[in-house]
Amino acid sequence: MPAHPNVIAIDGPAGSGKSTTAQAVADQLGFTHLESGALYRAFTLAALDAGIPLEGQRIAALAESLPVRFTYDAAGFRPEVAGVDVSSAVRRPDVTAHVSAVSALPEVRAVANRLLHAAAAQHPRGVVADGRDIGTVVFPDAQLKVFLTASPESRARRRLLQDGYAPSREAVAEEARRLAARDHTDSTRAVAPLRQASDAVPLDTTSMTFQQQVDHIVALARETFGNASGTKPKTFS
Repeated sequence: MPAHPNVIAIDGPAGSGKSTTAQAVADQLGFTHLESGALYRAFTLAALDAGIPLEGQRIAALAESLPVRFTYDAAGFRPEVAGVDVSSAVRRPDVTAHVSAVSALPEVRAVANRLLHAAAAQHPRGVVADGRDIGTVVFPDAQLKVFLTASPESRARRRLLQDGYAPSREAVAEEARRLAARDHTDSTRAVAPLRQASDAVPLDTTSMTFQQQVDHIVALARETFGNASGTKPKTFS
């Protein structure tokens, strides 16, 4: 499928800050954040609430019939199930517990990829899309691809702080082990494995502040898109 005129694809392992970075970059450029994970959560939510088995064909058929989709308005993209905004509901603990398995189903990913393309086409300026296969599978022709990385310890510390926990040495070590295991699972799975696209710009953020990594990607975007992204910079703390 042809690429949307302005797509920035941000890939990377769990805990690398893809979503928060993508949102900040989108805000600064006047683009809109397209969070693929929210769509997979919507699929999972729909299946759990319908009480159906978490099987690819069953979930894909349910998603088509309800429907599950992204809608776009002045506030940005939001996931909907049967016409209801589920932006908050998709963060339920039971959804979090099952979304990884649902997102690995080929039939679900096929529907999701189509919906992500359709969503991107709705935006008049451009989107910053994030995920674990955004630059390799969903938007392989995106003009700008960035692959975020950071050490497991750095990602663990950021994840703990984001979730409101004290980043003690023991907690960081345990979270780093979980992230390393998730990295292995994501990079070795048969469907849409995590990997860096050959034309992606690698960005190791281990020693970078959040502002620095956002500024770096914004600069790359302005080099890539020129006037299409020439909006006044914003400041993020």
